[in-house]
Amino acid sequence: MKYVYPAILFPDDDQIGVKVPDLPGCFTYGKDAAEALIMAKDAVEMWLWSAEDDRLPIPPPSETLVVEKGETFTLIAADTDEWRQANDTKAVKKTLTIPAWLNRQAEKANAPFSQILQQGLKKYLHISE
Repeated sequence: MKYVYPAILFPDDDQIGVKVPDLPGCFTYGKDAAEALIMAKDAVEMWLWSAEDDRLPIPPPSETLVVEKGETFTLIAADTDEWRQANDTKAVKKTLTIPAWLNRQAEKANAPFSQILQQGLKKYLHISE
C-alpha cells in the first residue's frame, strides 16, 4: 500500500527531529534534514506495516497541520509493500535438487544447507550484510 502523511521537522539540539502527528508515537531524528527525512520514511513505513499486519485501523492523514515557529512542514511518502520486501525476514521453504553424491557428502559433513544457500544467493546477487 502507498501512503502520504504530513510531518513536521524541528530542530533538537544538534539534530533534526521529525514527528508524524497522525501516527501516534511515530517520530525520529537525524543528524541533518536529509538523514531525518530518510529516517522518517522508514519510521512511517514501519508504523504502517505493523498496523497492517496487526489489522489495526490506520488513521487518515490530516488535511491541515499547525506548525510552530522554527518547525517545517513536509510530506512523507511511504510504501509498505516496498518496506515489507526489504525487511521481512520470515523464512520461506524452497524445494531444490542437487546431485545425490553432493547431498551425501554434505550430510556427512553436517552442512547447514539453509545457511549455505543463503550465503551463496547473497554472493550471487552481490548483497552484502
